[in-house]
Amino acid sequence: MSNVKTELLNKIQDKSAVVGIVGLGYVGLPLAVEFAKAGYRTIGFDVQSKKVDSVNAGQNYIGDIVGDTLKKVVESGTLSATSDFSFIEGVDAVAIAVPTPLDKYQQPDISYVKGSTESVAKYMHKGMVVILESTTYPGTTEELLKPILEASGLKCGEDFYLAFSPERVDPGNKQYKTKNTPKVVGGIGKDGTEVAAALYRNVLEGGVYEVSSPAVAEMEKLLENTYRNINIGLANEMAIICNRMGINVWDVIDAAKTKPYGFQAFYPGPGLGGHCIPLDPF
Repeated sequence: MSNVKTELLNKIQDKSAVVGIVGLGYVGLPLAVEFAKAGYRTIGFDVQSKKVDSVNAGQNYIGDIVGDTLKKVVESGTLSATSDFSFIEGVDAVAIAVPTPLDKYQQPDISYVKGSTESVAKYMHKGMVVILESTTYPGTTEELLKPILEASGLKCGEDFYLAFSPERVDPGNKQYKTKNTPKVVGGIGKDGTEVAAALYRNVLEGGVYEVSSPAVAEMEKLLENTYRNINIGLANEMAIICNRMGINVWDVIDAAKTKPYGFQAFYPGPGLGGHCIPLDPF
């Protein structure tokens, strides 16, 4: 085992590692709070000064975070926020959780991911692990992030580790939060996967599932959300048909879900919404 890997794993284990979260939105802020709650010194990075100021004041702007929890970790000094990426110099682990919207051609806009990675690369140092959480196309971690980070002069797999672990945030879900939702992790090389997985295992309770590469982790996230997209659409189409035929669609679904295999109930509703489900299949 290399000295870089050993030292990083030791820091993760004894919680002396400093964690940086890039992007303090509905994915990044809950993640930052969980790391801070677990005892890691955590720094949130965001280009929006309003978010930075709100975090530093202990003011919650994300519905899924209990305001008292945020206030507590900020007041204890465990969590702070900044727009100054030079603080990356003192960070051991970085999770990038920035938006990946579609452009007018329905293609992924990865400018936020690219810009964030360039900001990290400018101040990164030996002995770090960088993890991308933003939903994106398979190949992003290896084809986009790796060359940008290696332009720093450091080598992936030797001087630093790089992995992809898709966010699985379901805003408003009362049962599953960041803390108890299983995590999928795919790193570049076994060491990268092991280091990233160790970091999440020390904080989250839902378990960590390791895959063979970042591309597998990137693709599985698209499968998750495309599956949901298709089945929500199917439920709504079925509701239209049942309505025209005078059949109660709710009774139909209740009957279908008695089958113990091969069927999962989806229900009619207002259609596709949210940050991810309408976008990811593209």
